[in-house]
Amino acid sequence: MANFAKPSAPRFSVDVYQNEFLPEGGRDVHAIVTVTSTGGAIATRTSAQGAAVVIMVDCSGSMEYPPEKMRGAREATAAAIDTLRDGTAFAVIAGTHVAKEVYPGQGRLATADATTRAQAKEALRGLSSGGGTAIGTWLRLADGLLRGSTAPIRHGILLTDGRNEHEEPAVLRATLDACAGRFTCDARGVGTDWEVKEVTGIASALLGTADIVADPARLSADFTDMMENVMGKEVADVALRLWTPVGVEIQYVKQVSPAVHDLTDRRIEAGPRAGDYPTGSWGDESREYHVCVRVPGAAVGLEMLAARATLLMPGAPGEAPAVLAQGLVRAVWTDDLAASTAINPQVAHYTGQAELAQAIQQGLEARKMGDVGGATAKLGRAVQLASSSGNADTAKLLAKVVDVVDAAAGTVRLKAKVADADEMTLETRSTQTVRVKKA
Repeated sequence: MANFAKPSAPRFSVDVYQNEFLPEGGRDVHAIVTVTSTGGAIATRTSAQGAAVVIMVDCSGSMEYPPEKMRGAREATAAAIDTLRDGTAFAVIAGTHVAKEVYPGQGRLATADATTRAQAKEALRGLSSGGGTAIGTWLRLADGLLRGSTAPIRHGILLTDGRNEHEEPAVLRATLDACAGRFTCDARGVGTDWEVKEVTGIASALLGTADIVADPARLSADFTDMMENVMGKEVADVALRLWTPVGVEIQYVKQVSPAVHDLTDRRIEAGPRAGDYPTGSWGDESREYHVCVRVPGAAVGLEMLAARATLLMPGAPGEAPAVLAQGLVRAVWTDDLAASTAINPQVAHYTGQAELAQAIQQGLEARKMGDVGGATAKLGRAVQLASSSGNADTAKLLAKVVDVVDAAAGTVRLKAKVADADEMTLETRSTQTVRVKKA
């Protein structure tokens, strides 16, 4: 492990956890790459860190049913605005089947201070519901506003209560592809009439978080937490670069903590045998990535560098990216059966967490299709994995969908009646993981 960050910047480190030993001819190498950022400046109201934020509020007709949703959205947006540090660039968008600027207007961003925060909150009084839902238009307007800012941290917060019914799925997908890499975005669904895959898909594509806020009264607390998290970001557009020797193939790259996101198809070529995988913006935090590479089979006694993982921050125009930290993935061939068959605890844990997310999603889909047997098997496996890995939060959510007979064995019965909010919460949070237990 090596550190290269400047003393004034957050310090990054890369740690690699793996069993490097392979049997003769063995080819697949698994490693958990842990990236940690520490020592950044403490966020204060008077220490702007170069952030620009656009809040997108669903104002479609359904937001008035019940009226608590629209009222909660206004209050939550006001709470988020109050959380902005002085100097942060910001704007508010009202989203229906079109996108409209609420504040400051005229295609620009405001600069947060006491006056603009008060003006923005006053403008929120004019928010009213009516019209349809075309989320791509909201994101395109946010993208245009954020591109006009020189702030390195560019972020969106999106709230919706319904399905994207007034826009073709392909249009939203193309919009997300265009916005990816230009800004990050957290997405929230309020109530229970929205589509989980749409909201989680937005967050995944734009490297943000997704969640359900079933009770509109909780929106203010959730928006405040999201904005505080954004205000804590200090380094933007960080990339995980993987370099591999000749003959080595990357099978997949997944973020596995704090949530599961498959980054394999997000690779950007970066020279001979090197590719960059986006990780978004960072504050004081730690994330884990599961890297699997396939190496050429070799004889006992040989060893090789299977991959080099380098964390990079964009340099100034015309300059090369800055190296923040680096770690190595190795392969060593041995005839020691115990060494070559041992599974690294971190690899085993996060492989199980990824399987847990998949089992929940497949089980809920089977339940929706009326496949009782398939749903029982998949959700039973999810209960087993949640229990064995110590994922207590997910275990509690599963217990609202199934009756647990034996958690260790994965024996469950489907509940006859499940509240929509409970099922949607389980699906939305299925990708959230827990850190590996320390020995």
